[in-house]
Amino acid sequence: MLKVYNTLTRKKEIFKPLKKRGVGMYTCGPTVYSFVHIGNLRSFICADIIRKYLEHKKYKVKYVKNITDVGHFTEDDLILGQDKMLLAAQKEKKSPKQIAKFYTKVFFKDEKRLNIKKADVYPRASQYIKEMIGLIKILIKKGYAYQISDGIYFHVPKFKNYGKLSGNTLDKLKKGVRIEPNPEKKHSADFAIWKFAKPEDLLQWPSPWGKGFPGWHIECSAMAMKNLGKSLDIHTGGEDNLFPHHEDEIAQSEAIFNTKFVKYWMHIKHLLVDGQKMSKSKRNFYTAGDLEKMGYNPLLFRLLVLNSHYRSKLNFTFKGLEQSKKNLEKIDEFINKLKAKNEKRKTTTKKLKLSNFEKSFEKAMDDDFNTPKALAVIFELINKGNSLISKNLLSQKEAKDILNFLKKIDKIFNFIFWKKPKEKVPEDVLKLVQEREKNRKEKNWQKADELRKEIEKLGYLIEDTEKGFNLKKL
Repeated sequence: MLKVYNTLTRKKEIFKPLKKRGVGMYTCGPTVYSFVHIGNLRSFICADIIRKYLEHKKYKVKYVKNITDVGHFTEDDLILGQDKMLLAAQKEKKSPKQIAKFYTKVFFKDEKRLNIKKADVYPRASQYIKEMIGLIKILIKKGYAYQISDGIYFHVPKFKNYGKLSGNTLDKLKKGVRIEPNPEKKHSADFAIWKFAKPEDLLQWPSPWGKGFPGWHIECSAMAMKNLGKSLDIHTGGEDNLFPHHEDEIAQSEAIFNTKFVKYWMHIKHLLVDGQKMSKSKRNFYTAGDLEKMGYNPLLFRLLVLNSHYRSKLNFTFKGLEQSKKNLEKIDEFINKLKAKNEKRKTTTKKLKLSNFEKSFEKAMDDDFNTPKALAVIFELINKGNSLISKNLLSQKEAKDILNFLKKIDKIFNFIFWKKPKEKVPEDVLKLVQEREKNRKEKNWQKADELRKEIEKLGYLIEDTEKGFNLKKL
């Protein structure tokens, strides 16, 4: 029975979707004014695993991941007059549309690099202005929103349960005000849902209140509810979205329709780099493309992410990435051994009960998507399998069954049966390999062994199998 930790209730709950087998799932996607860094990608990988495991459990998931191409700014940004999309456009001397198009394309490339399954819908904020205006009209009519000189604001005290997700209730917020509030606002916690544009603003749309642009929070409510309905099963995002973004989404959405906006809120913890917060100034800011340029397959990062529970902070280090590489090589070697099994042993010795591993895997994943425990089950299976293969106690049927089990798991994890890039082997190494094979056929074992050692000195290892040999780089 699947259990999910719900940020809203602060406990694990048995997963029961609103509809019997259907799940509406929404993820806060990227703001496309810059490259998506590995911290963001961790959040998207975790959401991908959640979605795929639900599908594995035979749920029909409609997955929505938005693209924020306008209006991503916090209340602090609004006061300081900063709009990330506009700043990027000015810096790169391009239009906001060009900026959004370029970084959206890069984001989709990153998802492909990391084997993240495409969402069913990628709504773009700029295409949902009509829906946002419609929601704002309802909020004004119901007395939850009001107009002042610089825009339309949601009146937080009107919503009685504000703070139920984050714990940031009005009394706590009053004590923690850092920036001088807008004197026209009725309350310092009130947030903008529509801002009036200045003549020089590149992003602006007509509205009943004048030309302007939407606030970040109303965007996600409009995109989520348009595609998934008034109530969602799951809403995921990084823990930095918890407040104020998700808290404000709840307030405005539930004020509009008087119904629970999201049943299960799931938040992914921060990623640190060498124990520190990632920032460009510290030169520890990495993208999937950066890792690839350094010679690391981005799927190594996917494996690194799975080694940590989504509700635990993950400390990214290159040492950890190297360990992922070793783990992936171990999996590769095991799979090659399974594929190389021939007809010599047809009957099972019943030394390996695959069903036990299947149950352990399901148990781990049913416990709030515990990927580290699930991975431990896989490596336990590899160790057991390798031991039986070395003693010739694994039948061909058992080998096939294990392969099928790993393929089933890989529909969720998506790194086990990865496609290795073809590597060009140096000519001098190939000549030595050919010479060694010739000596082996002539049963000149001493010379063949000498050649094997020469090949190893050049950085390559030869492994002899029943079907020939495997050559791999050390």
